[in-house]
Amino acid sequence: MGAYDVPRPLIPDLIAQHGRWQGGKVAVICGERRWNWTEFDRATCRVANGLAALGLAPGDRAAVLMGNGLEMLATLFGAGRAGVSVVPLNVSVSDEAVAAMIVDSGARAVFAAGTHCARIDTLVVSGKLPVAILRVGVDHPDASGWIDFAAWQDAQSAAPPTVRVEPATECNIIYSSGTTGIPKGIVHSHACRQHWAEDMALALRYHSGAVTVCSLGLYSNISWVSMLATILVGGTLVLMPAFSAAALVEEIERHGVSHGSFVPVQFQRILELPGLAQRRIGSLQAIMCCGSPLAPELKRATRDALCCELIELYGLTEGIVTTLAPEDFDRKLESVGKPIPGQQLALVGDDDELAAPGQPGEIVGYGRLVMDGYHGRPEATAEATWTDSDGRRWLRTGDIGRLDEEGFLYIVDRKKDMILSGGQNVYPADIEAVLHGRGDLLESAVIGIPSRRWGETPLAVVVPRAGAAPEPDELRNWLNARVGRQQRVCGVVLRAALPRNPNGKVLKRELRTEYAALAAQFDA
Repeated sequence: MGAYDVPRPLIPDLIAQHGRWQGGKVAVICGERRWNWTEFDRATCRVANGLAALGLAPGDRAAVLMGNGLEMLATLFGAGRAGVSVVPLNVSVSDEAVAAMIVDSGARAVFAAGTHCARIDTLVVSGKLPVAILRVGVDHPDASGWIDFAAWQDAQSAAPPTVRVEPATECNIIYSSGTTGIPKGIVHSHACRQHWAEDMALALRYHSGAVTVCSLGLYSNISWVSMLATILVGGTLVLMPAFSAAALVEEIERHGVSHGSFVPVQFQRILELPGLAQRRIGSLQAIMCCGSPLAPELKRATRDALCCELIELYGLTEGIVTTLAPEDFDRKLESVGKPIPGQQLALVGDDDELAAPGQPGEIVGYGRLVMDGYHGRPEATAEATWTDSDGRRWLRTGDIGRLDEEGFLYIVDRKKDMILSGGQNVYPADIEAVLHGRGDLLESAVIGIPSRRWGETPLAVVVPRAGAAPEPDELRNWLNARVGRQQRVCGVVLRAALPRNPNGKVLKRELRTEYAALAAQFDA
C-alpha cells in the first residue's frame, strides 16, 4: 500500500489516536475536573455507542443546549464518532429561537443541562417541539421524560464504535445567530472540519504543547476553531463555564495557558483589570481575535499588555478566513491580513464583475473551509454564491473590503446590516419583526452603534403612527422582554421619518452615521 492509499484522518480518528498514543496526557480541564486523552477518547466512544443504542444513525442530528463543561464536549465529539450531526445552540437566545433552530435542523434528540432542561420541557408542553424528541439531561431537577446523562453514558461500552464516518458525512450544523425567526443553519462535513483543524492550527501557531483556553460558549464557531486546532495537535483544552477577565487571568496563571480565541470586548475587559501588569501571564504565546472589528488602538494595547503574538482573524462560519500575522502587525495595524494558505479571495462590484484594482468591492472567498451550504435553504445558498468566469463557485461574505498594493485586506463596511455585539451576530430584521407587533408604530429600523462594552449594540429608530406618542423607555423595556438577551436594544429613538433612497429603501448607513454620536449616551 502506498502513502497515497492511506485515508486522511478525520477528527474522530485523531481523538482515538491520541487516546492510544498519549493517553496519560491531560486533554481537558474544567474547574477541578479533568480528563486525560484516554478518558476523553472513552467518553466520546460511550456517547457514540449510546446514540446508536437510542436508535440514532449516521445522518441523524442531535441538538445540544448546555453550558461549557466535560459533558458538552463529550456530546459534541461523541456525536461525531457516531456519524450523528451535532447542532450546538446558543444558550442565551429566547425559547422561541431555540425551538426554531431545533425544528429547522430536524434533530431527533436534544441534550440539555440544568435550567435549560426546563426550557425544553416548556417547549414540548407548548407544542413548539415534538413530544417524540429524545431528551438527555445533565443535572435535571425533575427527570420525568428525560434520560439521565451520567447513568446513560456509564451504561455504554467504551469500545470504538463500529460506525464508519466518511469525509462527506455531515459533522455539524452551526446557527451563527439566535433569532426570533427561522435562522440559517451552516452545514460542515467531517472533511471540511478536518480542513478547519489543519488550517487553523497552522495559521494560529498551535503545537503539541498548546494549552488552549475556551472562554466563549462551545456552541460558537470561534470556540470550534480553538477546539479543532487543539485536538489536531493533541494539546490541552481548558474550558471556562463563563467568562470574566479575573477568572480568565486565573486560568492562565493556574494552567499555563498558551493559546485562545477571543472577541474584542473580552480584550477590553482584560485591559481594565486592576494589577494586570503584575500577573503571571508569561505562558501566553499566540492568541486570536475575531467576531467583530478590532479597533487599532485596542489591538496594539492588547498585544503590548499581554506580551504575546496577537493574530487578528477575519472570517465567517460559512468558510473564509484571513489573518494578520504578527510579523505584519505594526506596519499593517488596520488590516485584517491576507488569506490563509488554501484560501483565495477576490472583490466584486455591484455589477458582479471583479472590482478594478484599488477599488472596494464585496469580499468573496474560495477554499476548502467553505460550508456545504445552508441546511434546507437552497435559495439562501444560491444567494451566498458568486460564480466566476471559469464556473468556480465562491462564497459571498456581504462585507465590503479593499486591498492595498501588497494584497492586505481592509474591511470598509458591511453590505449586510448584521450587528456584531459581544462577538455574536444580531440580525436587525428579527428585532424589527417584533417592533412591527406594536400598533402605535408606523415603521422601525434597528442599527448597530459603537459600544465600548460590546463592540456594537443595537439601537431602535422608530416612527410612531399619527397621534401616537410612545415613551422611549417603556418601548425599550417592552421590546427587550420579547427578544433574546443578545438582541436587546440599548435605547429607542423617535423620529418623524426614516431616510430613504429614491427606490424607497431605508438608508441604514445614514442612520448609523447620525446616531454614532449618541453611543456614549446609551453605552452601559
